Amino acid sequence: MPLARQSRIWPSGGVHLWPAGATSEAHSHPRGHLVYAVSGVLSVHTERGTWIVPGNRIAWIPAGSTHHHRAHGDTDMRIVFLPASLARLAPARPAVFGASGLAREVILALTGTRHFDRGARTRLHRVLADELRQAPEQPLHLPEPRDDRLRAVARILADNPADTSTLAALGRRAGAGARTLSRLFHDELGMTFYEWRTQLRICHALVLLAEGHDTTRVAHACGWANPSSFIAVFTTVLGTTPGRHRRRLY
Repeated sequence: MPLARQSRIWPSGGVHLWPAGATSEAHSHPRGHLVYAVSGVLSVHTERGTWIVPGNRIAWIPAGSTHHHRAHGDTDMRIVFLPASLARLAPARPAVFGASGLAREVILALTGTRHFDRGARTRLHRVLADELRQAPEQPLHLPEPRDDRLRAVARILADNPADTSTLAALGRRAGAGARTLSRLFHDELGMTFYEWRTQLRICHALVLLAEGHDTTRVAHACGWANPSSFIAVFTTVLGTTPGRHRRRLY
C-alpha cells in the first residue's frame, strides 16, 4: 500500500503529499476537520458511502467519523481542524461544499509555512466557517447500498461504468424487478437509478482524469456516447470542463 511521501501534522492541521493510488488506514479524529486537495483528487470513504473531492470542493469530516482516504493522481492534501465552537455549526455527517476562492486561500494559509499566533488563527478559522456556511453543499457522493439486490447492481456498474444496460436488464442479473429496484434506489439512496448512475460515472471520470487519461478516452470508458455529451454533463455537475479540471490537477 503506497504511503504519503511527506506528512506534516500539527494541532490545528496538516499536509499529506500522496502518490497516485495511496490510501490511508481507516481512522477517526476527536475533532471535526476539513479536507482539501490542492492538486490531484481525493476520495473519502465512510460507512455512509464514498465522497469524491476535486479541487473545487472541500470535504467536512465530523469528529469521531471513521473514514479513510485514497489519492487519485499525485495529491497534495490539506487538513484543517476546527475548534468545537465552530465545528458544531457544521453538519453532523460528512459533507462536501463548493470551495470559494477565499476558502481555498484561507486553507492554504493555515496549512502553509507562515506562523500565525492564536488570535490570527482563530480569526482565519472564523472566516473559513463563514465561507462554508454560505457555500452550497455540492456532494459528489455515492451512498453505500444496504439491500443485497442494490449492492449487486452497484457492483456491476462499478466494475464497468460504461455498461448502458437498462434497470430491467440489470435487475434480471441481480434478481429483482425494475420497479423494486427503482423503489430501493429512492428509499435507500435518495435518488433515481439514472441520477445514481450519472454520479457513479462522474466519480469514475474524475479518477480517470487524475490518472492522466484524455477527455475522449474518459467519455467512452464512463458510458457516454461521445465526448460532447460527457463534457456537458461534467460541466453541469462540476462547474468546469474536463479539460480545465485536468489542467488544474497538474
